[in-house]
Amino acid sequence: MLAIDQFTYGWLTPVLAYVMSVTGSLLALRCMVRARNQQGHGGWIVTGAIALGGTGIWVMHFIAMLGFSVQDSTIRYNVPITLLSAAIAMGVVWLGLYIVVHQHGEAFALITGGTITGLGVGAMHYSGMYAMKTDAMVQYDPWVVLLSLVIAVVAATAALWFTLHVSGILSTVAAALIMGVAVCGMHYTGMFAMHAHMAAHMHSPSGAQPAQLLAPLIIAVSMATMILLFQVGITEIDEPDLSRIRGQYASRFWPARRAGSGPGTDDYPTDTFEARHRQQR
Repeated sequence: MLAIDQFTYGWLTPVLAYVMSVTGSLLALRCMVRARNQQGHGGWIVTGAIALGGTGIWVMHFIAMLGFSVQDSTIRYNVPITLLSAAIAMGVVWLGLYIVVHQHGEAFALITGGTITGLGVGAMHYSGMYAMKTDAMVQYDPWVVLLSLVIAVVAATAALWFTLHVSGILSTVAAALIMGVAVCGMHYTGMFAMHAHMAAHMHSPSGAQPAQLLAPLIIAVSMATMILLFQVGITEIDEPDLSRIRGQYASRFWPARRAGSGPGTDDYPTDTFEARHRQQR
C-alpha cells in the first residue's frame, strides 16, 4: 500500500482550508439574516448558497487537496468534473436553504433539507475525488465513506438551523467557526477512507496539474467572497424601508412631536409641501 500524505505542506493547507470554510459560512449566515428579514429573499438565498457551497465547502475541499499527495504517484485533475463538483456543492446548498426558508424552519423541512444538502455535499466531495486522476489504484473503505456521509448530513442540518436562528455578530462568528470544523471534519474523514496501491498497466494520468487548475479558481472565488463579505458585513440589516411611506418625509432620527402641541403647531413637520399648501388654502 502506498503512503498517502494529507499535509504535504504541513499545517498550511488545512489551516487555510478551515479559514476559507469559516469565511464562506460567515458570509452565508449574514446573507440568510437578510433573507429572513426581507420579502424578496431569493437573491440572498442564491448568494448564501454560493458563499457556503462555493467557498465554505468547495474551495475548502480543494485547498486541502493542494496538500494531498500519494507516494511515487502523479496527480492530475479532470477539468469538467472539477467544475461539476463546484456546481453540485452550490446547487444542493441552495436547495436546502430554499426548503427550510419557504417551510419556515419546520422540523420536517429541516431534516429533509439537511439530508439532501448533506448527501449532496458528500456527492461533491467524492465527485471531486473522482476528478483527481493518478497512476495508482485508489480504493475506499465503505464504512468510513458511510461515516463521512453521516457527518455531512448532521453538519448540513446544523448549518441550516444556524441560517434560520443566528443573527447577532458574535453568535454568527461562533456558528461559522463550528460550521468550519464540521466541513473540515467531513472532508478529512472522507480522505481517511482512501487507500492507494501500486497497479500494473497503469498509464500516466492526463489532465491539469493541481496548482495550474486549482490556484486560479481558488483565488478568484476567495476574492469574490471577501468582497461580498465586506459589503454584507458593513451594511445595516434592520434599516427600515422608507419607500413604503407615501406622502411623508420620514426619518427614524427625528424626535416625536412635543406633548401639548396644538393642531396648528408643527414643530417637526412630516407633511409634504403639496399637502401643507392644500391645508393652508
